[in-house]
Amino acid sequence: MAEIKGILFDKDGTLVDFQQTWYALADLMALHAADGDRTRADALMVKAGYDYDRHCFRADSVFAAGTNADIVALWYPSADEARRREMTTYFDTFTAEQGALQSVPLPGSQEAIASLHRAGFRMGVATNDSTGGAEKTLLALGIAQMFDAAYGYDAVANPKPAPDTIQAFSDLTGLKPAEIAMVGDNRHDLEMAKAGGAGLAVGVLSGTGTRESLAPLADVVLDSIVELPGYLNGRG
Repeated sequence: MAEIKGILFDKDGTLVDFQQTWYALADLMALHAADGDRTRADALMVKAGYDYDRHCFRADSVFAAGTNADIVALWYPSADEARRREMTTYFDTFTAEQGALQSVPLPGSQEAIASLHRAGFRMGVATNDSTGGAEKTLLALGIAQMFDAAYGYDAVANPKPAPDTIQAFSDLTGLKPAEIAMVGDNRHDLEMAKAGGAGLAVGVLSGTGTRESLAPLADVVLDSIVELPGYLNGRG
C-alpha cells in the first residue's frame, strides 16, 4: 500500500456539523426561491433533500452532495441560463458569508487537524460549496493556516465526483494521487477518490452518509476524523 502523505477533506459533514450549520441557511435559501411562500419553501426543501420527519438532510441528496448550481437548476427549472447564473452567484455569496459565520465544528475536528498537521501531512479541502465559502469557513474555524488549499466546485472544471480536485491537489503539492487520502461523508467524496486514483478512500459517519451508503466505496469507514490520526499511524 502506498504511503499517504496528503489528505483532502470534504467540508460539510466532515469538518463541520452539517445539520447544525446548514438547516437554517438552506431554509432561508428556499424561502428566497419561493418568494416568501412557506408552503412552497418547504416543498423546495424536501425536493433538495431535507427530511422533515427525521429532521435531517438525506444522504447523497442535492443539499448534502450537490453545488449551489445544482440547487438552482433544481429549484428554477424554467429559468434561462442568465437567470441561473444570477441566482447561483447570489447563493454562492450568501452561503460563503453566512455559512462561515454559522459554522459549527464537529467535536474534536480541530484537534484532529492540528495533530495531522504536526505529523507533516499536506492538507486540502475538496467541497461542492464555493471556494470562497470553504476559505471563509477554515478561517472561522481557526485552522486555515494548516491547509495548503481549498477547492470549491468553482475552482475546478468538474466538481465532485469528477477527479479534478485530486489532480489539482496533486499538481500543487507534488504528491502522486496514490499518496493522497480523500475523506468525506458522502458517496460523491469516495467516487472522486476512486476516479482520481487516490491511495485511500475514507468514509466518515459524522455527516449525512451511513455505513451502508459508504462502505461499498470506502477503504475504511470511521466514526469521524477524530479517528483518522490513529488510523493513519497504525496503517503506516
